[in-house]
Amino acid sequence: MFIDIHVHTRKVPGPQRNGKQPYATPEQLLERYDKLGIEQAVLLPGGSPECAHQPQSIDEILEICEKYPGRFIPFMNVDPRSIGNHWEADLGIIISHYKKLGCKGIGEVTANLWFLDPLVQNLFKHAEQYELPLTFHIGHKPGGCYGLIDNPGLGQLEESLKRFPKLKFFGHSQAFWAEMAPLKHHSDREGYPDYPIEEEGAVPKLFRKYPNLYGDLSAGSGCNALKRDPAYAVKFLTEFQDRLFFGTDICVPDTPTPLVDFLLELRESGKLPDAIFDKIAKSNAVRVLNLK
Repeated sequence: MFIDIHVHTRKVPGPQRNGKQPYATPEQLLERYDKLGIEQAVLLPGGSPECAHQPQSIDEILEICEKYPGRFIPFMNVDPRSIGNHWEADLGIIISHYKKLGCKGIGEVTANLWFLDPLVQNLFKHAEQYELPLTFHIGHKPGGCYGLIDNPGLGQLEESLKRFPKLKFFGHSQAFWAEMAPLKHHSDREGYPDYPIEEEGAVPKLFRKYPNLYGDLSAGSGCNALKRDPAYAVKFLTEFQDRLFFGTDICVPDTPTPLVDFLLELRESGKLPDAIFDKIAKSNAVRVLNLK
């Protein structure tokens, strides 16, 4: 029924965070997936030190995919500072190698650099050149945070969408999805605003203007973007039905998955037609990632 566009896993969980196992093992993920009706999932390696206690190798992700054929889809993670920390670095050395080994995209990019930093722009250039989509996380500030940095209004993301029109950008995180409506408080960028969509914000405007922007609806941020105003959610899901993906962003083994229930409720109530539900739940991922 579902393909999860965004999840993390490790063969060995690694150092605990706040007394909790930071990442589910593949076996723990599959146990949950079988109960939720999730057929496959995109595995995103943790590649940047801002986000991971210990950066994760792409090779580990490929090994997990090989062990469980048909259940997991590998992405590679390429830190913009790789190969000499230089804006002219040939990141194609990494990207071409792992694309040949089966990686279907790049991400989740979590380096705490501005979107328009030359290092980040170099990564975007190579991702576009090698025709791979890129999943990004937006951080709400420089320092003490992880994720690419942009100002309220997402002007640097917009400039990147203009510069790389053939690159499919998969938008994700609180600071991205909070801008479904104009921000009432700066702190909304790091949280989950609960006020309704009385006026459209930067996200729907960018979706309408740039066909290379896609939506990763995983985590609390993606689900909150919809649940904060269910009536507007139906409008948004309908208008951009070809560019939205279901996701969970399960990290700790018991991470909640509220988007499953919300989408099913919309379908069962007749508010979201089966055809649109199916695109968001699965078929968009099959088409965009060229899955068999």
